[in-house]
Order: sequence, then C-alpha cells, then structure tokens
Amino acid sequence: MDKQDELLKESEKLAKHMSSYQHDLAPTITSNTVYSIDAKEELLDECEEIWRQMEEYQSKLTLLGIETLPESDAQLSLLMVRVKALTAEYNQWQKRSPEIISTNPDVLVALGKEELQKVDHDLEMVLSTVQSKNKKLKEDMKREQQWLDEQQQLVDALDVTHEEMKNQVVQFSEKRTLQELKSKMLKIRAYKEELLSALGEFLEEHFPLPEEDESAKKKKKSPAEEPTVQLVTLHEILERLINKLMSTPHEPYLTISDSFWPPYVELLLRYGIALRHPEDPNRIRLEAYHQ
Repeated sequence: MDKQDELLKESEKLAKHMSSYQHDLAPTITSNTVYSIDAKEELLDECEEIWRQMEEYQSKLTLLGIETLPESDAQLSLLMVRVKALTAEYNQWQKRSPEIISTNPDVLVALGKEELQKVDHDLEMVLSTVQSKNKKLKEDMKREQQWLDEQQQLVDALDVTHEEMKNQVVQFSEKRTLQELKSKMLKIRAYKEELLSALGEFLEEHFPLPEEDESAKKKKKSPAEEPTVQLVTLHEILERLINKLMSTPHEPYLTISDSFWPPYVELLLRYGIALRHPEDPNRIRLEAYHQ
C-alpha cells in the first residue's frame, strides 16, 4: 500500500508538471515568432520525457493492482484511502519549491516579456480606474465647493438681515421707551396739576387771606388807613417753597418777606412742613419729603 501511495504521488506530480508546461508554455511558444526553433524543440522534448515517466508510473500502478476492500468496511476504507491521498498531496505542496521551467535564455526572456506585458496591462487598468475616480472626486469637490459658496452667501445675507433687524429693534425699543417716558411724564404732570389744584382749593377754603377778617376791624378804628404790604396766601407760600426746592436743590432756602403772614409761617414750622436755616432765622426751606 505504501509503494502504491508513492507511485500515486509521483504520477500526480508529473501530471501537474506536464499540465503546467502544456498550458503555460505551449501557447506562448507557438504564438510568438521571437522564440527560436531549438527552444521550442527543447521544451517539447521535456514534455515528452515527463509524459513517458507518467506512463511508466501508470503501468507500475496497473501491475500492483488494487486491493479488494471488505464489504462490511468498504466505505471506511475508501475514506481512509482518500485521507491518505489528500495528506500526501498536501505534504507535497508544502515541500514544493518554485522550479525554473526552462534554462533556455530565449524562453526566459519571452516569459519575462509576457509577465511584463501582463503587469503593464494591469497597471494601465489600475491607472484608468484611479483617473476615473479622481475625475469623479474632482466633480464631487466642485459641487461641494459650489454648495459651500452658496451656503456662505446665504449666511452673509442672514448676517446682514440680522444686523438690520437688530438696529431696527434697538431703534424701535428706544423710540418706544421715549414714548413711554413721555407718556409717564405727561401723566405725572397732569397728576401734579391735579394735586396742586386740589391743594389750592383746600388752602383757599380753610386758610384764606387775613385781610378779609382784619380789614373790617381796622376800618372801624381808622377808616383812612390802608395796608401798605399785600399779603400772599398760604398756597402761594407753599408754591414758592416747592419751586425753590426743585429749581435749586443745593440752595432751597427762601427769605421770609413782609408779604408772608407770620401765623402761616409759624404753622408751617410747627408742623414740620418747613425748616428754618440753622444760621439765619429769616430763611426757611421746604422739608425734602422726596429724599
């Protein structure tokens, strides 16, 4: 059985070698006129020698015969034979090293040229593919750049619109604020006029001029005499004090004149509505209630 395995291995090796020669070299030799006749005859002789060796191994295998396998264990035996054959083939492929097909220089040059032509063809295909991809990438990059420019223009337009709207909002906000302030000032002035009017009516009703009451008494005593100084009302005294405080807050004191009726001045001082100057008792000011 071992001898038969060895013969099978040798036969398979020769068959593969022969097939390699026939498929790889024969078409190239017959189609290329550069090869010399001697190189062609040399390769044909090598092929015939390998074929003769294969026939010899085949005849030896025929003489050895095939072992008869038991019927009960025929399938297992066939599998074992197949495993041995595959193992032997695997070991041969592991031990096999690249072999030079021929030592003839003309054959080697022709084979080198053929390999170079194949490599050149493959490189041309790769170059064509790379150029096609580069062209597509350039077109894609051009479209992306155009899209980017459009987006940048859109962003610039939006920035300009944003600035314009921002300025409009600021102007509108300032204008609205001024309008609100003016409206509040008008309301405050109206309320101030209303308070002053109400205060004047109250003061005129409850604090009249003293001349009306005293003039009758003076006329009884001395009808020919008339007052030389015109007294002012309490309302006018308060109005002067208020105007003095608002116009010159740093110097709010007002000098007491002869037109101020002394009882009204004492009334303002007694109830804390007015204050005397700490150094000049003839000057008074309105109490700063707003501070």
